[in-house]
Amino acid sequence: MPTISKRGEQMPPSPIRKLVPYAEAAKKNGTRVYHLNIGQPDIETPKPVLDAVRHSDFKVLEYSHSAGNESYRRKLVTYYERFGIKLNHQQIIVTTGGSEAILFAFMACLDAGDEVLVPEPFYANYNGFAIEAGVHVRTITANIETGFALPAMEAFEKAITPRTKAIMICNPNNPTGYLYSKEELSILKDLCLRHNLYLFSDEAYREFCYTGEHFSAMNLEGLEENVILMDTISKRYSACGGRIGALVTKNQTVLDAVMKFAQARLSPPSFAQIAGEAAIDLPLNYFDEIKAAYLSRRDVLVSMLNDIPGVFCPNPGGAFYAIARLPIDNSDKFCQWLLESFSYEQQTVMLSPATGFYATQGLGTDEVRLAYVLNTQDIKNAMICLAKALEVYPGRTAVKEATLAGQQ
Repeated sequence: MPTISKRGEQMPPSPIRKLVPYAEAAKKNGTRVYHLNIGQPDIETPKPVLDAVRHSDFKVLEYSHSAGNESYRRKLVTYYERFGIKLNHQQIIVTTGGSEAILFAFMACLDAGDEVLVPEPFYANYNGFAIEAGVHVRTITANIETGFALPAMEAFEKAITPRTKAIMICNPNNPTGYLYSKEELSILKDLCLRHNLYLFSDEAYREFCYTGEHFSAMNLEGLEENVILMDTISKRYSACGGRIGALVTKNQTVLDAVMKFAQARLSPPSFAQIAGEAAIDLPLNYFDEIKAAYLSRRDVLVSMLNDIPGVFCPNPGGAFYAIARLPIDNSDKFCQWLLESFSYEQQTVMLSPATGFYATQGLGTDEVRLAYVLNTQDIKNAMICLAKALEVYPGRTAVKEATLAGQQ
């Protein structure tokens, strides 16, 4: 019998999607499942965006340019100008989701065996993309006690080896919701210049910042040749199924290399480019109401979490995720138990075990990620379920049990 590749063996399963069979079984048994496990917003995709696709009129669904439709790339130039990012359309390559932008960056900038430094916890698929590209992820651990702020420069310095070629961040962060400041990005700038590293910046949640203004890595003066920006319309316009993103850089050598990968996959999705182009024409106040909705959801979620005995959740500065520490022995077991063995008034909650967002063995075992992508009432119901679950979960440790008792 033929064997699969080592790469296939090493590819990690999604920590976000691996519990889906248990959720499906719970639903078949009549249990309502509140999905806080995945960043799928319940916000409606803007009607003008969908209408642009519905009303498109052409006789042949042709390949686009491998870099994406020129009209879309020119529109993206105007979008980035709103954030003080000065570009021309030739510095943008449209990709199949932000995922392809990340993969293209890894393959164009790093050789097999090279290393990328990532603060952990991190978006789990970075590890998958790295394995696809033959790249090694090395992590520097951020601490829940500091709200997952950027680790100290000394920690990065210690982790850098001769094979280190890049640092990767997500800002605002998935899975922690942490919003990196201009000062923290300046630290990364100094590191990249000193060690001749790329800075990969995933800015998928740029519009959703609550505790400060977003500062793009593209605006770091003097680092223009090092910065590779990855972007997507998925979360911005609640268009996850569109699968359209962008790789943006001022480094022409990188653009030339990425273009060869882009040509090999021929072109990005045509209908999604039409949707993305239409989205840029939305009113400038489009995000005001949506951002207010997420802020309200965040406040409800974090407040109710921290009211549960034994639970700690730092207040996220952006995106729509939070990581909470729970009084549990094992987050993988707990998240499965919620779906398989628990319900409160025929309801339960689906969470993501945080172990899948760490590369360091043993971390995240008492943490979960929650995506506040449901309406406020559903979030309240979900938090009530979680509180009830923690009262009866058999896997609480003695130390956390004592903490729990002391807070009651």
